[in-house]
Amino acid sequence: MSAPLGDFPGGLKLPGHKKRSTQGPIRKTPISKQLVLPLQQHIGAAAVPIVEVGDKVLKGQRIARAEGHVSVCLHAPSSGVITAIGEHAIPHPSGLSAPCITIETDGEDRWIDRQQIKDFRQHSAHELRQIIRDAGIVGLGGAGFPSFIKLNPGVHHSVETLLINGAECEPYISCDDMLMRERADGILDGVEIMLFALRASRCILAIEDNKPEAIAAMRYALSGRSHLSQTEIVVVPTRYPTGGEKQLIQVVTNKQVPTNKLPIDIGIVCHNPGTAYAVGRAILHGEPLISRVVTVTGTDVPHAGNFETLFGTPIKDLLVFCETRRQPDEPFIQGGPMMGYSLAGDDLPITKTANCILVGVDDVAPPAQPLPCIRCGDCADVCPASLLPQQLYWYSRAKDFDKTRDYNLFDCIECGCCDYVCPSKIPLVSYFRFAKTEIMNQERERHKSDLARQRHESRLERLEREAQEKEERQRQRKAALAATKAAKAKEEDSTNTAEAADSVTEEKA
Repeated sequence: MSAPLGDFPGGLKLPGHKKRSTQGPIRKTPISKQLVLPLQQHIGAAAVPIVEVGDKVLKGQRIARAEGHVSVCLHAPSSGVITAIGEHAIPHPSGLSAPCITIETDGEDRWIDRQQIKDFRQHSAHELRQIIRDAGIVGLGGAGFPSFIKLNPGVHHSVETLLINGAECEPYISCDDMLMRERADGILDGVEIMLFALRASRCILAIEDNKPEAIAAMRYALSGRSHLSQTEIVVVPTRYPTGGEKQLIQVVTNKQVPTNKLPIDIGIVCHNPGTAYAVGRAILHGEPLISRVVTVTGTDVPHAGNFETLFGTPIKDLLVFCETRRQPDEPFIQGGPMMGYSLAGDDLPITKTANCILVGVDDVAPPAQPLPCIRCGDCADVCPASLLPQQLYWYSRAKDFDKTRDYNLFDCIECGCCDYVCPSKIPLVSYFRFAKTEIMNQERERHKSDLARQRHESRLERLEREAQEKEERQRQRKAALAATKAAKAKEEDSTNTAEAADSVTEEKA
């Protein structure tokens, strides 16, 4: 029997707008002629190319290796030829370019030989994590954190609960909903592997109550796996942002993740249903992560739905496939209306973190010029992290970053609730993102300065040590020279004395 559900402060009841994209099954997007693959589609260090221009590659072939600990590999989503390795525009709020590998597909979609594992329990948790890393799997809920790291609790932590976050609380997005409806068994394959790797004692699969079909599908799939008795499906109320990691933990476990701590610190690890599905495919079928389900929806998308799309597919190809009525200069969003961001154009690739492409939003007033803050307090009332957005706004605007820290700026999950209710239409989250970026930049500069200072101090210490050693060597040489001179003088004195004695003896004789 499940324990009573908990709650979190604030939050919003938002129109879902999900029916538009859940009327049909998941469809496969046609293979594009050209796939552009950013080397960094995850949090951490970018992958490093191991192919060259002109190389022929097969579907699933590794084309870039992980660099450093927080990194994963990158694979060819289809067979073809490497035509470029260099800068290309990427889907990012900055609109900047980044290193990418470009593949011209051959239309044959030929796979590499895949190594399947029949019984994952015959492998160690470390071996499974390495396969997951090599398969390029990251969190598919939008953050893109390398999944193998979250499956390694380390020696200082033990995991009680694996939490599969199927809340998908943001309006319009329905890729997890459809995945749970259609591929529930594949998700449970991944759950079994994750439980084994984490040595977790139980699993909770949390789904919002506005997804009855997904709930029914997961329950049916779970009923056929009696060995997963430690796994339960928990239905949670629909409220935004229940899908926030810390907020969902509060709801399903009645536990709070302390400030500056992670879920692992209270024995919980969270993963996305799409991530679980990808883990199952990688271990049991030998398939690296080369595609994902993307929701394409909005008022300008006549054939909205969810599409299994190869990474690197140009967004414009996906929009054309949906017969989208978008004007060339019309803005559109990657992600949802609350936490997504506008893209500079549609000649950008689908990446591992692209869960939704939104073109046209219902019931949205045109952007207005922000007005002065009236100190109404509505932002604090809806904040799910119990912060004071008004204070954070004033200090972020004044660039008083020490104060923003005092008010727990980094507990902000950038959910946009405060923006949504602000009567003055102040872009509060934009200020918070600015403050976070500046603080992180300052910390990087401070770290660089500390390293430079340490190197300078080390150099001075080395020079002083070398000077002392040189002085000591000179002293030793002088002492040795003096000793040699003294010994020579003593020897000469002895010789002179002996000669004098011989001379006296000769005279007496």
